[in-house]
Amino acid sequence: MAEFRTISPVSRPVCGVIRPPGSKSLTNRALVLAALAEGESRLTGVLDSDDTRVMIESLRRLGLGVNQDIDGCRVEIKGGGGRIPADEGDLELQNSGTSIRFLTALCCLGQGVYRLDGNARMRERPIQPLIDALESWQVDVRSEHGTGCPPVLVRANGLRGATIQVSGEISSQYLSALLMVAPCADGNVAIEVQGELVSRPYVDMTLAVMRSFGGRIEEAETGRFRTEGGGYRGTDYEIEPDASAASYFFAAAAVTGGEVTVQGLSKDSLQGDIGFVDVLENMGCTVDWGEDAVTVRGGELRGVDVDMNAISDTAQTLACVAPFAVGPTHIRNVEHMRAKETDRVSALVTELRKLGLDARERADGLTIVPGEMHAADIATYDDHRMAMSFAILGLRQPGVRILDPGCTAKTYPNYFADLDRLCVGAR
Repeated sequence: MAEFRTISPVSRPVCGVIRPPGSKSLTNRALVLAALAEGESRLTGVLDSDDTRVMIESLRRLGLGVNQDIDGCRVEIKGGGGRIPADEGDLELQNSGTSIRFLTALCCLGQGVYRLDGNARMRERPIQPLIDALESWQVDVRSEHGTGCPPVLVRANGLRGATIQVSGEISSQYLSALLMVAPCADGNVAIEVQGELVSRPYVDMTLAVMRSFGGRIEEAETGRFRTEGGGYRGTDYEIEPDASAASYFFAAAAVTGGEVTVQGLSKDSLQGDIGFVDVLENMGCTVDWGEDAVTVRGGELRGVDVDMNAISDTAQTLACVAPFAVGPTHIRNVEHMRAKETDRVSALVTELRKLGLDARERADGLTIVPGEMHAADIATYDDHRMAMSFAILGLRQPGVRILDPGCTAKTYPNYFADLDRLCVGAR
């Protein structure tokens, strides 16, 4: 694996058509729900990446039948009908936050002892709000080292009907994890969100996928959900391209004054991150919506002041577009990004300053003031989105080297190859 990758600047606007791989968020939700369903499910458009591989391997360790074709994009699963076949499991989730949170809840449907762990960074990422919610559900679950972070130990005896509360302030994945297992409980379940719910579009995504698998769920009022039991049924499910990944290609059009069309996405996308194109439009780009494609054309960019809470996975992309705008860009309400693969707020400020930019850190976000830049080696902090975002900045700024570019394998193993293909006519 290369220790660094030098980004070659383009000499012309980036123009082209691309279809990113399947959505990581949809893939892992569909895998969980297919595993919980009664009967067989066939998933197409599956993302084949580090994060999805650890999910698939963990489901197999729990005794579920998962068959993945040779190209990784199609998966067949024989569901457990709301139960976990294995009565024990030792699951290694690397740094996949969705996997460890979703599987912690899923293991509670079993009858046995399950341990979930990850890499060094995962052991720093909070999971206590989910543990607290599961304990209120009468589950014997704890942070093994008492840190509120993994490893997590679950002594499961199934789930029964209950009313539970969960914090929404650090990650929406805690709520999504609870929602997905709730229809498999023995009785009706009510879930109440405490505090502000971050990344609400991801919860809407969870609800939509649950309903596609036959889950009965309603939101009686904002932040109060009820399930009626009944579990899920196996289904054929197609996963749309990853909108977070698409943000980098839209950004390539923005920073180079080009025109990029991303296939497979539309206004009807289940992914909130498609809203990133609205931010680009506010900055001066033109956006054209098709039935099955979205096109962004670059324009004269201006800085924006934007709340990125709902689409925070694209905040790093915006931070790497901002240096090419006229006027500062303020990214707000993303404090929860500090608990991601790295402290993304601090990491962004550090790396933007390496380039010579005036980047200012706040508790809830950052400000980027455009200015003259120079070459720099960009640390990626084992964070795939740092690598992918700063590669876009390097399309305009000479001398950008991405350290540890292989970290993109977490969600997009072929990212640099796809970016090179998109840019081939601009170099």
